[in-house]
Formats: sequence, C-alpha cells, structure tokens
Amino acid sequence: MNVPRRCCRPGCPHYAVATLTFVYSDSTAVVGPLATAREPHSWDLCVNHAGRITAPRGWELVRHAGPLPTHPDEDDELVALADAVREGGASGRTPARTPALVNGFIASDGFDDVPRSAGTAADAHLHHAGAHATAPSGGLLAPPEHRSGRRRGHLRVLPDPPG
Repeated sequence: MNVPRRCCRPGCPHYAVATLTFVYSDSTAVVGPLATAREPHSWDLCVNHAGRITAPRGWELVRHAGPLPTHPDEDDELVALADAVREGGASGRTPARTPALVNGFIASDGFDDVPRSAGTAADAHLHHAGAHATAPSGGLLAPPEHRSGRRRGHLRVLPDPPG
C-alpha cells in the first residue's frame, strides 16, 4: 500500500479511501477501492466525497459493492516505518550513540560520541565507508543538529511489482 493520500476535493483534509475513474468508452463513472498507484485521470476521494459523488448527466455511476474503509490502513508495517522515520527526523532529538561519519569515514566501532575533525591523529581509528560516502557534500548524512527540521516527504512506499 502506498503512503496515505489526501482527498483530491479542494479544501478537504481527509485521507482518500476510494478512487473515482471515468470509463469514457462506456460513459461510466466507477467509484472503487483506493488504487495502489496514483493515476493521471482518476481522482482519490475520502469516504464522504465517495459516498456523495454523482455521475455526469447521461453517464452511469458504478459503486464498489463492499463497504469503503473510514480511514487508510494504518497497520501496514511499511507505512508505520515511514511514519516513524518522519517523526524521528522532526523531533530534533539525537540518540545517545549515533554512527560517526566524518568526511566519508566511519569510526571503527561504528559509533563515536565525540565529534572529530578529519586529518588528526585521533582519526586513525576511522575506516572508509565506501565510494558513495565521499560525495562532494562531505558525507552521507548531515549531523542531526544541522538539519533544517523540515519534513522529509520524498519517501514513498512502492507497490509490489506485478507478477
């Protein structure tokens, strides 16, 4: 299941639980369960709007036979994990021991409680974290205290591949 999407109706703050799709060849509007992926010519609706939607004049409206959920499935493990990652980044707290990454290197024990600068004798216990860690930014992750605090909404749960 994808990360919960909002109802597409202007000003509606509720989560979408149904998808409205138009079948132009049959002049039919179909209200069914929420699609796993966002489609360009379909509309995600909350339970209220899905129940009140009407078809255009001359069109037939087909509704899904089963009841629509009142909210998206929040028990999904991946959605819960994504929410936990978002909440952890927004809280501004740092764990007592975090992996030390200094200019593309990780401390030999994997953790470092004391910030160090690269090139000192104290850095002798560091080993290279991999080719991807030496990006021009200087490391994989910015230290938590330097983050802007904004929400990381770019992470998504992808649907299972067909087959």
